[in-house]
Amino acid sequence: MKARLQDAIAYIRTQSSVTPVAGIVLGSGLGNFTANMEIEVEIPYGDIPNFPVSTVEGHKGRMILGKLDGKPIVVMAGRFHFYEGYSVEEVVFPIRVLKMMGIQTLFISNAAGGVHPDFEVGDLMIINDHISFFTPNPLVGPNDPEMGPRFPDMSEPYNKELIAKAKAIGAELNIRLHEGVYTGVTGPTFETRAEYRLIQLVGGHAVGMSTVQEVITAVHMGLKVFAISVITDLGIREEDNVITHEEVLAAAKAAEPKLTALFRGLIARG
Repeated sequence: MKARLQDAIAYIRTQSSVTPVAGIVLGSGLGNFTANMEIEVEIPYGDIPNFPVSTVEGHKGRMILGKLDGKPIVVMAGRFHFYEGYSVEEVVFPIRVLKMMGIQTLFISNAAGGVHPDFEVGDLMIINDHISFFTPNPLVGPNDPEMGPRFPDMSEPYNKELIAKAKAIGAELNIRLHEGVYTGVTGPTFETRAEYRLIQLVGGHAVGMSTVQEVITAVHMGLKVFAISVITDLGIREEDNVITHEEVLAAAKAAEPKLTALFRGLIARG
């Protein structure tokens, strides 16, 4: 793995002089965040050695380096999912690359199904914990102690200080914010009614097909993590429960300005 990581980083450094302090992973329908950046370079994933390539609509498939309000950052405009047929190691490979590029903090966004009865489409949920039992753990297999410990502590996968700052920013900007537990599943099917009920029973407030493997890897490597879900559909409801990917993308796009404001505020405040 180290050799593959080093090949990827060596190529990126031929394309950019940016040493990012923060990395941002953008989920489905959230690719316009970079309109606020001073962009130095956009690198298609297909050009980076050993990188997977995004295959899902709503994911641009580019690594974007530059500055946001004067802070050097790297943005993953599009991510990789287990349901695309990638191995778990491939799904989290970019997180390891971002860490080795120098980032100290990882910001993650995703589109998620709302399970909590108070949620509405377009709401934002700060993730304060997750349930990962329904997806393969990315740390299964031999452990390299230079990457992180064999048994990483997961009592605080989402940084409490960053959560507090986000809540303060939300109050200042009059952005409605929820806080809750994200449940990771493999997909690609949306959940059945019985599965939504199960997720609710085990303590999940939102459900999605990404994020938990990325967060586990980031924590393993010592990164601070902040993650937020855009509630793009509602799983627990009495009426017609049919959900389409097009509806998910539309809801994510509508919520994007609020998400952008939060991320900008967090990065500006260090």
